[in-house]
Amino acid sequence: MNNKKQAQIEMKIKNIKNKIRELKPMRPGKITTQYKDKKTKTGAYLQINYTYKMKSITEYLRPQFEGQIQKEIESFNEFKKLSQTLIDLSLELSKLKIKNKIEDLP
Repeated sequence: MNNKKQAQIEMKIKNIKNKIRELKPMRPGKITTQYKDKKTKTGAYLQINYTYKMKSITEYLRPQFEGQIQKEIESFNEFKKLSQTLIDLSLELSKLKIKNKIEDLP
């Protein structure tokens, strides 16, 4: 039973690693629209905000690059999700292996 469970977890880990390997370029952040005049909402421009190496960064974004940057952000978010799942499964696998070794002791 435990060997079957272990094999299932290992297969899930392998699949996640393959998905991570297939990811396209990525970057953290969020695109927001800002306005030069907030009251009348005129003078709109785009910004990307993110934290990198514990520093908050804000950059102006040209509209023609919004689609590309949004895809990179989506790729980064997918990477974070996959990484967290990989960590969860790795912990579960480690605990299962330890439990199996304890049960095999005389």
